[in-house]
Amino acid sequence: MKVALVAHDNMKDSLIAFVKENETRLEKFELTGTGTTSKRIMAETNLKVLGLHSGPLGGDQEIGALIPSRALQGIIFFRDPLTAQAHEPDVNALLRLCDVYNVPLATNFSSAEAILDYLCKKLETE
Repeated sequence: MKVALVAHDNMKDSLIAFVKENETRLEKFELTGTGTTSKRIMAETNLKVLGLHSGPLGGDQEIGALIPSRALQGIIFFRDPLTAQAHEPDVNALLRLCDVYNVPLATNFSSAEAILDYLCKKLETE
């Protein structure tokens, strides 16, 4: 089961805190993520994360491309709601694909906890 981990620059510390708190549960999944986010997760935890391009350089689109083929079962994307992003159309496209294909998407610590709970239960029943 594959899960994507993504965070805007101002949210990377929050995502790293979430990942550290949930490292044992996350190690059960195949993880992928965008540029710096995946590098930081690997540097600060024992998790392996397949790194894609950074979001502004196409990483959000690479993650989006995994959705229609059902290659991605969940996304934890800590977005910065207070800062405009140059690649906002790519972010919106990714969010739209999650809605179209019914892929669980978390955008903050609380929703990430809920989705990780759901994905862990789903993993246990497979």
